[in-house]
Amino acid sequence: MTREELAGRIREASYLTGEFKLRSGKTSSFYWDKYRFESDPALLAALAAEMESLLPDTFDRFAGLELGGVPLATGLSLRTGKPCLFVRKEAKTYGTCNLVEGGFQPGDRVVVIEDVITTAGQVCESVGEIRERGLVVEHVVCAIDRGQGGREKIEALGCSLRSVFTLDQL
Repeated sequence: MTREELAGRIREASYLTGEFKLRSGKTSSFYWDKYRFESDPALLAALAAEMESLLPDTFDRFAGLELGGVPLATGLSLRTGKPCLFVRKEAKTYGTCNLVEGGFQPGDRVVVIEDVITTAGQVCESVGEIRERGLVVEHVVCAIDRGQGGREKIEALGCSLRSVFTLDQL
């Protein structure tokens, strides 16, 4: 599938219009329902292939953010053979009580994987939490960058942001 075909299929599957409240609290007249493209095996595989081309040369594991980053990180893990972590929005209150699930060592270099980034509020919180656990985060890769300030916030943390698509491209 070409990039243009992938963009068209994502738009067809997941672009919704109406009135939507975003995580940032902003209201939008459109919404990218990421679960509609992440739950389609053909679109998920094609997105993982595109994301693979955006990865840095060296890193140890992926960190998929709850919930939308998890299938993308898993797809990338299957493609590359690199292990992945799953990062919760808040730690469990039972069992291991982990916020970051999966095995890792302090100093491991992780690439944060997210689906759609608007203002990057959750990404920035998660990067801080991941770093508090001794992991090194310098790169964030996402499927869609809505171009509403997220890139600047991520860069202010000392991370690069690479996206498969920007809003304008879709």
